[in-house]
Amino acid sequence: MSKSEWTDRAASIRAIIVDVDGVLTDGGLYYFAENQVAVRFHVRDGLGIRLAQRAGMLIGLISGRDIPEVRRRAEELDFDEIHLGVQEKAPVIEDLLARRKLRPEEVCFIGDDVIDIPAMHAVGLSVAVGDAHPAVRRIASWTTTAKGGEGAVRETIDMIIAAREESS
Repeated sequence: MSKSEWTDRAASIRAIIVDVDGVLTDGGLYYFAENQVAVRFHVRDGLGIRLAQRAGMLIGLISGRDIPEVRRRAEELDFDEIHLGVQEKAPVIEDLLARRKLRPEEVCFIGDDVIDIPAMHAVGLSVAVGDAHPAVRRIASWTTTAKGGEGAVRETIDMIIAAREESS
């Protein structure tokens, strides 16, 4: 995709939906005694989410896993949409489009693995994190330089905000 095509698509984005494991986190799971799990989030991604919200964008997440730590992070950042324990993400996006009165071209989805491909096809701007599975990188509109959990969400948000400012 050319820079001008990217700018045109990114400028129309009104909602950003992200996968969690491998996108908001580095994909690692830390297991502790008594069935406790820990995941690591990058603070720059959190600030990027706040910047997107200030710019008027809806922020959501869809994850195949349902762990309290992810819900806590999403609630701390005031996500508009939180969908955990979801194996098929595209139907959730289609429902979100209808409920929020959004067109596919107004939505960006950020993913990292093959389970995300149907969701990426359901939106107008699909982004793969830098260390995404090769099949995901092949179909993505754009691939970040940053790896998942290392600022890839922030990188995407910065590019979208810049495109919106450039087109106004």
